[in-house]
Amino acid sequence: MIVAAVMMMACTQVNETSQNGAEQLLSRLQALQQKGYMFGHQDDPFYGLQWDGDTMPGVDRSDILSIVGDYPAVMGFDLGGIEMGDEKNLDSVSFARIRAEIIKHHQRGGIITISWHPRNPVTGGNAWDVSDTTVVRQILQNDSTKALFATWMARVGDFLSTLKTDDGVPVPIIFRPWHENNGSWFWWGQKLCSDEEFHGLWNTLQDYLTGEGLDNLLWSYSPNLDGGWTKERFLARYPGNDRVALIGEDAYQWGTEEDFVSALNADLTFLSDFAKENGKMIAMTECGYKNIPDSTWWTRVLKPVMDKYPISYFHTWRNYSKEYFAPDPDQPSAADFKKLYDAQNTLFLKDIIN
Repeated sequence: MIVAAVMMMACTQVNETSQNGAEQLLSRLQALQQKGYMFGHQDDPFYGLQWDGDTMPGVDRSDILSIVGDYPAVMGFDLGGIEMGDEKNLDSVSFARIRAEIIKHHQRGGIITISWHPRNPVTGGNAWDVSDTTVVRQILQNDSTKALFATWMARVGDFLSTLKTDDGVPVPIIFRPWHENNGSWFWWGQKLCSDEEFHGLWNTLQDYLTGEGLDNLLWSYSPNLDGGWTKERFLARYPGNDRVALIGEDAYQWGTEEDFVSALNADLTFLSDFAKENGKMIAMTECGYKNIPDSTWWTRVLKPVMDKYPISYFHTWRNYSKEYFAPDPDQPSAADFKKLYDAQNTLFLKDIIN
């Protein structure tokens, strides 16, 4: 019996060590899902409603930490601007700082998600420049645009390859490019490229980064809140089960509470069924209510919906003085957010490292 136990332990260790970074992260997400769903926050350590981290070098600060005494389980970061060789990203945070905070949160035991809002390679505008409807087609077919985009991908890959611990172990990353593609506000959106072109764009980036040996990337497909998914329409742009591990959805309340709850229930019902059929996980990869005008929104509106579905995490967008999606201690919804934190099935950093 002792020999059998030793052999079983050895097999478990071999299985764990044989997994690459993405597989290890997926296994961790699956285990954590048994406890509840994680809270995430974009750009959490960089700035908040009333502070800017650039003015306080070496000081760890977070609006979430200041409310509940804990960090988000998930922290999100964006690479927009890396493709241009810029020193800072589109939100004016240096890539050196982004790298440092990614590694720091990983070493705390937290989970990292990365998005990318690349500039428009045809017009030179930002990611929201939809003045040219041929951008994706040109990336795939025009030699000069194709070459430019190859340089952009190389810069993304070069940055991602630097995300390692001191002993050289790559940080596992939830990577979610080309998000909200069912909308038409980004140059890769629904009305800006065909389904075939979108697949070509996805595959081009994924094949390049995979070919560079970045097996620490857990790929997330993250369309926007739809409210009426059919399987046929969802599958039209879905990259495929061999290319996606996590299916996300960006779900903000922009209109009435009733419309938001109705759309979110419809989408999460569809995504839960689809994920179960296809062996995938789901998450609310972006969410929130701009400037949170409802002081009870967290536990009265959002949480009752999330409680019904097997989501891995919900990720609120960033905080700064003019536009924010999570509270600070002085924001009216802070007390309700504390209730959200205290709930048994909402997971923050301390919950996922204990």
